[in-house]
Amino acid sequence: MVSKLLEIFHDDEENSDVKLVIVKGNGRAFCAGGDVAAVVHEARGGDWRFGAKFFNTEYKLNYLMATYSKPQVSILNGIVMGGGAGASMHGRFRVVTENTVFAMPETALGLFPDVGAAYFLSRLDGFFGEYVGLTGARLDGAEMLACGLATHFVPSSKLSLLEESLCKVETSDPAVVSAIIDKYSEQVFLKEASVYHRMDLINKCFSRKTMEEILFSLEIEATRKADSWISTTLETLKKSSPTSLKVFLRLIREVRLVGVGECLVREYRIVCHILQGHHSKDFFEGCRAILIDKDRKPKWEPSKLELVSDSDVDSYFSKLDAEGWKDLELPKRFKNLPAHAISKL
Repeated sequence: MVSKLLEIFHDDEENSDVKLVIVKGNGRAFCAGGDVAAVVHEARGGDWRFGAKFFNTEYKLNYLMATYSKPQVSILNGIVMGGGAGASMHGRFRVVTENTVFAMPETALGLFPDVGAAYFLSRLDGFFGEYVGLTGARLDGAEMLACGLATHFVPSSKLSLLEESLCKVETSDPAVVSAIIDKYSEQVFLKEASVYHRMDLINKCFSRKTMEEILFSLEIEATRKADSWISTTLETLKKSSPTSLKVFLRLIREVRLVGVGECLVREYRIVCHILQGHHSKDFFEGCRAILIDKDRKPKWEPSKLELVSDSDVDSYFSKLDAEGWKDLELPKRFKNLPAHAISKL
């Protein structure tokens, strides 16, 4: 599917008859993510390059979407997770509904939020991106709009009318496209229990320099007041792969000041190291526990944050010493790009 999408996006960019691209899901979800079980199956059998090829293509698609010369309208009516976020968040317009559920749950799988997630999450207010990426927290449409992951909220009952109007557009001017989506948009309010009301606490805890300090900060808060959100957040982090948590925290901090392409190059190095399984086999174990056996009891190795050293984390960011392996090679994209795309380079 990612190969086909890459082909379509390339063709549509060259086709002057195509003014914008609408991306939507076929069914109840927008996209629940890539087929990581297939990738793990091949890697376990010794063919880690099968997965590397998949991620190479997927990240090239993410880069093309992020730097696209025409408006992409992603209609997110349902679940948007993992690779699904990569196929939508980089687009110019992200339309959510009352059915939208967003999450990047990779740290629970022994992977890390990839597909350029460190890039778009690091651009959110404060340290909300760290919270979303490290915990895999689920956000609804109103929360996505509030934090900037979405650009518009349109009730699902109006989506067919929105699509009809978008299909009549004769220009690639984002202001015109935005005005059309605005016609069907509605104001939406955060629920009383929304995590977004806890931004002060999230910033206080998730701004810490290390994972150990983030957990310690949450534990201090837990002693001050009985709060089910704090205890749930702590429990989630303690169940996640310690290696995944430390790798993602380093990544999101590093890419705050770099372009989306540089972010994807770093992600590709990390994911290839994970697929090789030389430093840790947490990805294989996470998939076994969550997707295959479904016992939900992964045995991480190393098992604790303090056992994952800075040099262990460093190794994931290094080039691979494998025959024929190359860094992710992205095309030069400067021609006829709108300002919002140029800003991501």
